[in-house]
Amino acid sequence: MKRLSLLGATGSIGRSVAKVLADAPGLFEVEAVAGGRDVAALAQAARSLGARFAAIADPQSGPALAAALEGTGIASGAGPSALIAAAQRDADVVVSAIVGVAGLAPTVAAFAPGRRIALANKECLVAAGSFFMAEAARRGAEILPVDSEHNAIFQALAAAPAAAVEKITLTASGGPFRLRRREEIARAVPQDALKHPNWAMGAKITIDSATLMNKGLELIEAQHLFAVPPERLDAVVHPESVVHGLVSFVDGSVVAGLAMPDMCVPIAHCLVHPERVATTCRRLDLVKLGRLTFEAPDEERFPALRLARAAMEAGGALATMLNAANEVAVAAFLEGRIGFYGITDTVAATLDRMNGGPAPASVAEAHDLDMQARRTAAALLPKFAAKAS
Repeated sequence: MKRLSLLGATGSIGRSVAKVLADAPGLFEVEAVAGGRDVAALAQAARSLGARFAAIADPQSGPALAAALEGTGIASGAGPSALIAAAQRDADVVVSAIVGVAGLAPTVAAFAPGRRIALANKECLVAAGSFFMAEAARRGAEILPVDSEHNAIFQALAAAPAAAVEKITLTASGGPFRLRRREEIARAVPQDALKHPNWAMGAKITIDSATLMNKGLELIEAQHLFAVPPERLDAVVHPESVVHGLVSFVDGSVVAGLAMPDMCVPIAHCLVHPERVATTCRRLDLVKLGRLTFEAPDEERFPALRLARAAMEAGGALATMLNAANEVAVAAFLEGRIGFYGITDTVAATLDRMNGGPAPASVAEAHDLDMQARRTAAALLPKFAAKAS
């Protein structure tokens, strides 16, 4: 039996990991779980998974977590140091699913020779991709992508050597506004944007899907994960969310990864690769589905994709700044302080004002750039407040 640590146990990825483990009892024993602020959910996850250690990011929640785990024998801790401790405990696989740039330091702390990192945290690659991948290689950690799109690409790449790859294409559902006119989208409120047609996700990533920023961030991730230049990366809208990624090879063949939209599929793959484990996820029935459709993304109605492409092509610190500004703007939209297009307006204005710089070469540099961009974006928010519906 192998050991697993789950960083981000209380979110949607954490719940899917728990489901995969329940489907395959005896596959792993859980060494550690970590969460953000939800004491009750983290304590429940620790108990149900039989974890040895639980860590909560909020330093003030330590006593409450200890009380919730009293009598279980599960050790606990609170604050950033506890997250690092959870990441560094003896485990064969560490699932990195802490949301945001807060997941960068614990994930890097988890690197160890031969250890597998099942990566579900976008910010590790978007905010510090070059450093992150180089550090993982230096310390002998294996990075496997949990995102359904990147996992599909990872599996498809087994069909031929990297030198034979002509293009990598990620798919996007198009979100809830795929068929809406720009003027309709401009009037959208958070409740509208949170109605994703295919996936059940957290609020931030659901809004990113509605703006198509999520796909832009995933292109940046793919650049680092698969060491391919921006010109060989593409995105296509695929509303059924069944084809998750495609690899086009120099001989004209294309290998695609297909599955029902269920995060248990890529999670199960990452946990046991190169083996396979049975899951109870929904099975794909192409006859019942009837059709698969594909469309070019509209970067006029969804300018976030264009902003992310530009940041990827320019390189340096722009992706770090883009990610931070987007997090600030999405939070402001969810709070009703700016309108839907205020998100991309804020991001664009932040990038214009900060004007790039070198890519971060450490966790500390990534955090510093992130904070600078957050402050800049926050200062710019009032400029777009009048556009809120």
